[in-house]
Amino acid sequence: MLDNVRIVLINTFHPGNIGSAARAMKTMGLKNLYLVDPVEHPSPQSESMSAGAKDLLASAIVVNSLQEAIADCSVVIGASARNRNLSLPQLSARQCGEQVAKESSSNKIALVFGRETMGLHNDELQQCNYHTYIPANPEYPVLNLAAAVQLISYEVYLASCDYPTDAAPAVELPENRELGYFYDHLEQTLDRVGFIITNHPGQSMAKLKRLFNRARPEKTELNILRGILTRIQQNASAREQDKND
Repeated sequence: MLDNVRIVLINTFHPGNIGSAARAMKTMGLKNLYLVDPVEHPSPQSESMSAGAKDLLASAIVVNSLQEAIADCSVVIGASARNRNLSLPQLSARQCGEQVAKESSSNKIALVFGRETMGLHNDELQQCNYHTYIPANPEYPVLNLAAAVQLISYEVYLASCDYPTDAAPAVELPENRELGYFYDHLEQTLDRVGFIITNHPGQSMAKLKRLFNRARPEKTELNILRGILTRIQQNASAREQDKND
């Protein structure tokens, strides 16, 4: 299960936090570290703070965007101390661990952490299926980045140890990039039938993306939806041809 789980750190400013996060991951059996546009990597400071987890730093995948980091993931969970009112299902740290244990046998999962000073941007959270938070003192609910990684990783490890070995496998979900292809297909179709204007789509596409992110269609269901879109486009082309004739 844990082999399908990755930790994604976005634009980490202090290299020591990368090393500390790697150490936190390794103590909980996680080994897949993705770094989105880190300020400094590699760094002697991150190696020093990683203790025995230098292998995780050496194998870390560095990418330019969150979209690249989660392209092949089917479940994306964003960690944030703040409630952004983005209509995402919310999970406590414990519920997050249970969700990961339930779905990681069949799907790749990304746990996404934001910047030290401001966390995740709203547009980054909108790329997630869930929003997880760590219950803490409401007067000061702010944790160090590595501490947040440690707590979430602990809950994931604990839930994976307790998860029944004979449990039915989770359904296969589409990868994030496959959802992206679907959204492109949907936007093209809605433009074709005159529901939206590509250059001025308003809020329609953003709301539809949130809808499907919440609904989390299975891979086969997404294929059915794309088949429907293809038929709509074909019918629109046929009608245009009839008018021309």
